[in-house]
Amino acid sequence: MHAGAVITRFARNEAGGVMAFWGVCLTVFLGMVALSFDIGRVAITQTELQSFADNVALAAAGELDGGGDAITRATAAANDLITDFQTFGDGGQVLSGDTDFVLTFHTTLPADDTAALGEGTNNPALAAFAHVEVNAQTVPLTFGAAFAALSGQQAMDNIVAARATAGYTSYACDVTPIGVCLPAGWKADAHIGQLIQLRAGGNGSAWTPGAFGFLDPSKILVDAEGPCAGLNGGNLDRCLIGAAGPITQCFSHRGVDIEPGQKTGSYEAAINTRFDLYNASMNGAKNNPVYAPAPNVIKGIVPNGGGSCIGNNEALSPNTIGLPRDDCFGAGNCNTANGGQGERYGTGIWDRDHYFSTNYAPFDGTVPPAIQGWLNANAANAAAPTRYEVYRAEIEVAGDILVGDAAGDGHDGNSIAESGRPICNTTTNPAVDYSRRVVVVAGINCGAPNSISGAASNVPVQEYFKVFLTEPASNTGSGNTFDMWGEVIGTAGGEGAGNDAGLFRNFVQLYR
Repeated sequence: MHAGAVITRFARNEAGGVMAFWGVCLTVFLGMVALSFDIGRVAITQTELQSFADNVALAAAGELDGGGDAITRATAAANDLITDFQTFGDGGQVLSGDTDFVLTFHTTLPADDTAALGEGTNNPALAAFAHVEVNAQTVPLTFGAAFAALSGQQAMDNIVAARATAGYTSYACDVTPIGVCLPAGWKADAHIGQLIQLRAGGNGSAWTPGAFGFLDPSKILVDAEGPCAGLNGGNLDRCLIGAAGPITQCFSHRGVDIEPGQKTGSYEAAINTRFDLYNASMNGAKNNPVYAPAPNVIKGIVPNGGGSCIGNNEALSPNTIGLPRDDCFGAGNCNTANGGQGERYGTGIWDRDHYFSTNYAPFDGTVPPAIQGWLNANAANAAAPTRYEVYRAEIEVAGDILVGDAAGDGHDGNSIAESGRPICNTTTNPAVDYSRRVVVVAGINCGAPNSISGAASNVPVQEYFKVFLTEPASNTGSGNTFDMWGEVIGTAGGEGAGNDAGLFRNFVQLYR
């Protein structure tokens, strides 16, 4: 066959063309598989680093409660609590501690999530957000580098980093809107049974430990479904510190606004409705279930001249007393006795014998057996119970007659001036039980750096804690300033001014 014809025939022959096509496709396919392997390693490393960043930021943010050591605790949590791993980066596989990340703290976040965070803060009271930048890792690209070299294309990015920002917010809901100045380093659980003289602080006065002010001056946190909704002025203030039931929305743990305790009106009268006292501005609340008293209102005072209600003129009970104050208040040496916490903080040492021998005289001054039995089963120290434990025991074992019949011997209480049960306001309220004389207050540091001397905004809360009111509040004789006396029950966690008071919610969340 002529050579030209052979060449022409070969050029027209299509046999085996598919093999050539598949050869090209297979090369591209294998290249894509190789690249996906490298891309997968980069993606996995990114996920691992981001998980580490998220967990470190959350661990640090969970400690940012505004306390003086918040940044120290947050840094320790980030360094010590979180360990993770990365698989393909050229650094160490273990991710742990500040050698693998940079941690900064910030007061606010920009409105735009893409904007830079700005300058950080070292002030623990202002640190609200923790930002983590994880050290970048380089992921080797075995196939990607070869593909880039053969194709003349730019190699894909193989440097992987991660960042995260988290914040912490704690809320206390339905608490009595009162802030109390605390001694340095004071914690409620370490001082259970200690009596505090809560004195209303005024503008320019020395806000020493024990002084208190009112929270939420603008009244924006009033519970819209509670008994104080729709009130204003003095009526609203009295409701917020005296009513039973849900009274406030949630206060931020990070910072509260306070105003001086010296306020227009007789606000001690609102507190005293818990003791079945309805005088001054609260005289019209005698039949109002919102201001129903506690089931045990033993206080050592009775109506002057008889009757069922104590008006503006009261008389000392001839044969009963209220729960005594700590001994150091009578001696005038509380600051020395309590180790320098101030003259308004007691020691927890009080005259139990005098209380029982006076109020339970038929039992020769001994603790009534039923009372002692309850204390043996429920008190932390049955031999030296707190006033709150005695109060609870009287309610739990005495039935209708709270004083004089706690041994269950049939004593009808007629020989004593007060039985402890309410006689003025006898309305019922499902929100009222033994916790009616318990308030949840915000403990704040009134010294440096806050330096409280009157109204103040965004004051960090050191601790919300529970206080048992041991006696009616009283005017100190200086304008509208008054004193409350409260025994420390412990850190807050469920009981408070009303039925559903003292609810605490902590939120730690990622923002970026």
